[in-house]
Amino acid sequence: MQIDKKMRADRRKTRVRKRIGGSAARPRLSVKFTGKHIYAQCVNDESGTTLLFLSTLDEKIREKKTLANIAGAALLGKAFGEKAISSGIECVIFDRGARKYHGCVKTFADAAREAGLSF
Repeated sequence: MQIDKKMRADRRKTRVRKRIGGSAARPRLSVKFTGKHIYAQCVNDESGTTLLFLSTLDEKIREKKTLANIAGAALLGKAFGEKAISSGIECVIFDRGARKYHGCVKTFADAAREAGLSF
């Protein structure tokens, strides 16, 4: 059963990923939710490099005792948007991965938009 879940998630991720791709001018903002943490990164797919990374494991965010829920997604989305703007990234392509665009994913995206990112 576990293999089937992973295979279905990989198919959904591949279906999303074949339509989007990041570049230096407009990197891909990939977000990953696990049971305890949230990971977000901006990726340049042309060169295969990560331009920016932030997660709930970061010291400043970890002090606030965030979880992988809606409140944690809002906090991390705002922090990620501010960090991206300060490092010169203003426009991104959002990659939701294998998850639906609602709940935590939507909250993360809305918070990043409020911080100044456009996608």
